[in-house]
Amino acid sequence: MADKLKRLSILGSTGSIGSNVLRIVEQFPERFAVAALAAGKNVDLLAEQISQFKPIVAVVLDEDHAALLSEKLPQGINTEVLYGPSGYKCAASIADADMLVSAMVGASGLVPTLAAIEAGKQIALANKETLVMSGELMIDAARKNGVDIIPIDSEHSAIFQSLLGHRKEDIRRIILTASGGPFLDVPMEELASITPEDALRHPTWDMGAKITIDSATLMNKGLEVIEARWLFGISEEIIDVHIHPQSIVHSMVEYCDGSVIAQLGVPDMRTPIAYALAYPERLSLNLPGPDFFEMGQLTFRKPDLKKFPCLGLAFDACKTGGTVPAVLNAANEVAVTAFLDHRINLVRIPELIRKAMVSHKVAQKPELDDILAADAWAREYTKEQIL
Repeated sequence: MADKLKRLSILGSTGSIGSNVLRIVEQFPERFAVAALAAGKNVDLLAEQISQFKPIVAVVLDEDHAALLSEKLPQGINTEVLYGPSGYKCAASIADADMLVSAMVGASGLVPTLAAIEAGKQIALANKETLVMSGELMIDAARKNGVDIIPIDSEHSAIFQSLLGHRKEDIRRIILTASGGPFLDVPMEELASITPEDALRHPTWDMGAKITIDSATLMNKGLEVIEARWLFGISEEIIDVHIHPQSIVHSMVEYCDGSVIAQLGVPDMRTPIAYALAYPERLSLNLPGPDFFEMGQLTFRKPDLKKFPCLGLAFDACKTGGTVPAVLNAANEVAVTAFLDHRINLVRIPELIRKAMVSHKVAQKPELDDILAADAWAREYTKEQIL
């Protein structure tokens, strides 16, 4: 049993991951407390969270939403309301927090997560874009500041657990599993007619809209490949992706003697979240284990890179390195937003990403300013291609 209350700063508290983090906090009040909450525009839910968990600081997207949030807070709540990039950095690095839960969606999580690392906070990482865009910078900063980055993504949590007690030099292969999304068996020629409403029906996971679309295109798995490359200090050449529709085997590590260590569990994000929050302990969550008799069999298949080119683009970006992963991520964010807004069809997403990657002037060994500039360029370039 831990002898100290762990205080959390949660970026993305109103999203799927953030909401589940707060469920863990609620379940284990003797273990965790909340120092800061940060969201975007969902002031109604954030106000409820503030009332329940009483953080020191709460942050929203802009001044208008900050005013709305302040109006919704009941009398007697002393939470300071901040907004914008400076607010997110403040929440991430607040002195009262021991750990940052980085669960903002997209590139917006990069700067505050880096600020938390530089402030010496331990990191529970769900914002994969942080390592996609600036993996080398993040890992170097974490090493310099003595910070642990513990993954929340179910796949990276599985790899993290499967590596414990084993030598890195004995790794032969990292196997990332993917559900395959809702269009795994849809013929390729029908993908152009897929609607956002179709794409948001994920078969096994309950996630936010952006991540659900990324799952449908397999870009989510591509981003995870880049994240794994940096998180575990390995080459993308020894990372494989296996489609596993049942989502029971969350990922595997193959060693040089042919042994494979896997982590299995029912698809519930509370398991990897709780493991990251309490590491190296495990919390009793009262969740069921897999019923292997009921499920009968676990199946695996190779990803079809012609049907799902986003995965191949991510491998290409990882291999090229420099600012290309930031461009890949930014172009994807813009394209996914356009798809959700019914302005493009699903198959244009990889086309737009490929155009941005090919047109970008790569900067190798980029500093933070180079990464942010590449991100801004890719967003503007991709928006121009959509108009």
